[in-house]
Amino acid sequence: MKTLVIAEKPDMGRNIAAAIEPKAKNQRTHIEGEKYIITWAIGHLIGLAEPDAYDEKYKKWNFSDLPIIPERFKLVPNPKTKDQLKVIAELAKRSGQLINACDAGREGQHIFSLIQRHLKLSQPVKRLWISDLTPETIRKGFVELREGAEFEPLTRAARARSEADWLIGMNGSRAFTTKHRELLSVGRVQTPVLALLYDRQKEIEAFTSSKYFEVEAWFTQGETKYRGLWQGDKLTDGEKAAALAAKVKGKAGRIESYDVKDTKEYPFKLYDLTLLQREANAKFGFSAKKTLDLAQALYEKHKAISYPRTNSNYVTEQNIPEMHRALDQLGKTGYAPLVQQADKKLVHKNNKAVCNPARVEDHHAILPTHKMPSGLAPDEQKLYDLIVRRFLSHFYPAAMYKLHTIVTVSEGERFKSTVKQLLSLGWKVIYSDQKKEKEKPSRGKGKADREQEEDAVAEEETDAPFTLDAAQAVLCKDSAAKEKETQPPKAYTEGTLLKAMESAGKQIEDEELRDAMKDSGLGTPATRASVIERLKQVGYVVMQGKRIAITPKGRMAVELIRGAGVELLTSPEMTGQWERRLNEIARGAASDETFMKNVERFAALIVEKVRGQKPVAKQAFEGDAPSNAQRQRRKSGAAAKAAPEGTARASGSARGKRTARAAAAAGEPPAAEAVRPASTRRARSAPGGEDAAAPAPQPAAAAAVAALGACPRAGCRGSIIRGKRGYGCSAYKAGCTFVIWKDSFGASLTDAAIAYLLKHGRTALMRLVDEQGRPVEGRLVLQDPNTGQLRLEPVSS
Repeated sequence: MKTLVIAEKPDMGRNIAAAIEPKAKNQRTHIEGEKYIITWAIGHLIGLAEPDAYDEKYKKWNFSDLPIIPERFKLVPNPKTKDQLKVIAELAKRSGQLINACDAGREGQHIFSLIQRHLKLSQPVKRLWISDLTPETIRKGFVELREGAEFEPLTRAARARSEADWLIGMNGSRAFTTKHRELLSVGRVQTPVLALLYDRQKEIEAFTSSKYFEVEAWFTQGETKYRGLWQGDKLTDGEKAAALAAKVKGKAGRIESYDVKDTKEYPFKLYDLTLLQREANAKFGFSAKKTLDLAQALYEKHKAISYPRTNSNYVTEQNIPEMHRALDQLGKTGYAPLVQQADKKLVHKNNKAVCNPARVEDHHAILPTHKMPSGLAPDEQKLYDLIVRRFLSHFYPAAMYKLHTIVTVSEGERFKSTVKQLLSLGWKVIYSDQKKEKEKPSRGKGKADREQEEDAVAEEETDAPFTLDAAQAVLCKDSAAKEKETQPPKAYTEGTLLKAMESAGKQIEDEELRDAMKDSGLGTPATRASVIERLKQVGYVVMQGKRIAITPKGRMAVELIRGAGVELLTSPEMTGQWERRLNEIARGAASDETFMKNVERFAALIVEKVRGQKPVAKQAFEGDAPSNAQRQRRKSGAAAKAAPEGTARASGSARGKRTARAAAAAGEPPAAEAVRPASTRRARSAPGGEDAAAPAPQPAAAAAVAALGACPRAGCRGSIIRGKRGYGCSAYKAGCTFVIWKDSFGASLTDAAIAYLLKHGRTALMRLVDEQGRPVEGRLVLQDPNTGQLRLEPVSS
């Protein structure tokens, strides 16, 4: 009998077939050769059944029926892909052995396990575990197939994750929804992430800015000139600061201390998925989901990079020859000038910044393969370039500097300076053709950290020779007192939120400690993007440029959950510990049964806590009641000026009535945008469970709404019409993804504002909120006519 190979997706199946059965016949739903039959799963073919599969009464959402805790979870086929499931069942009858060739990770293991359980497949199983899809790697993987039983702990962890998400999502969502008569999505991972956003917004709103002053002086000695910052208690008196500046200007000074030391800067770590998503968001504005999709295309379609859903920044000894081979291949491309200066000797098994097998579990860091891609889409090229340059940087030596630290005294006043003198660019030459982005001090830290940055010494970087004689006098050529203002914490972007999710919300700057926290982060590298997308889809957050803004509904959801006394559900750190336990289960170091018993008890506790709550008014979710930020702005008079008629209403206006009669999907309560027929709502357990992606909100097809203007998307013939949460294109069914959210930058846009924007490319003046959460006056500008992305254009006062 033949061996049945089950891949996760068609592209992967075709890649495997081309490598192991090049003469096999393509039968559309599978590829059959002499020895192997290769087919695919098209993602999740099987999901956890909805509650009504256990009892008809669960079709209606009734608080009295909670908690719902099945003795044994039932599986149901996804109706959209049931034909492919039948194909696998028929092919399995002709096969004596199975090979699990799904993605080499927890979710890939889960997809195969669900098929195996539902179809009751009893054949012996082998596991293909590879990190890229080049023909050589696939063939090598088939030579080194592993026993399926070896991955049983990973299967148990995947099952526990899925069932835990179902229990928390189903019971939490039904409890809060039925109690408060508003569709509220609750999830094991999404809720603590929402709490991160809520807490950051509260910090911003509670922040009180204060003024302070810095006194800087410019000293000279011969041809050498350097800047120093006055050292002393924080200056809050402008007159005193000006007097200090005047006191030293034009006066002689002496060097109290002068220290010079050589320093090195080594290349940044190789990419894991989260780090890649963070940098792509910061550099290109890519969402976490977009980066994941692009990386998956580079892996599956182009075979240009290794497996992207990894949480490791390191490689093993076995990867070193592959890295050298990839370097050779890059030398035949446009990267040749950079490859010519690269040194293979720098990437070896003893270089712990690159090769650290103890830090590689399922998959190594993201690397370019030796297959050079062609015909990449522009955004694919951008991401590929990020990966290649990071890879190449490790074949270069460290950047070399001399660090000069100087304390200068003039008229009894002390000034401190740091001069970073570049000696050799080293690996930084790889980025020398790109615009240098000056690193800004983070404002997402605690008060002490921000004050330390604000009192930082004057540091300047130069590639010119810097010489100073400590025994000789200096002259203060100029001085000035500069007024500064303390800044609030920054609102989260997708990049900074991913960083917080990775460390379970802890503000960890130390990279070693951050690595140690990876097992207890929120979600996994493969699911974090879908968590963020889920928060958007259920109306808890909206994007305002790169900034993620929590909506009134999102705020109220957190307050209700915490008010019910189930703070654990909103605790990033505690939920991170659950993720750590799942990783321990995957390693065979913890019991999945114990974990699930704890989750069942917690699901029941949620219901009991909500039972005692009083229902809140509908307006609380719609933003009619002013938020703390709005109250503060009104008190300060910042919001006294009304927006122009026909351009914007108060932030957080009602989004229209929603209904809670849709049944919850497996671990994923239904999205607020639409109620789908039961036949299309079943078995939507996708990677990430309660964080699974749902269709983006589209304009209500049944609503007779007028077109506000032509769709700006290139080549699109659709018109822009109003939906429940945004303005989208009438041609969305044809694939147009243009959308402008109603709630943008603190304004709730109206039909008139959108029509004006489509005609002029920008709105009229209105009161807005910038990316730091501060009220400003300005316009919204259509930055990307293909997607509808807006940017804020403040008006200078």
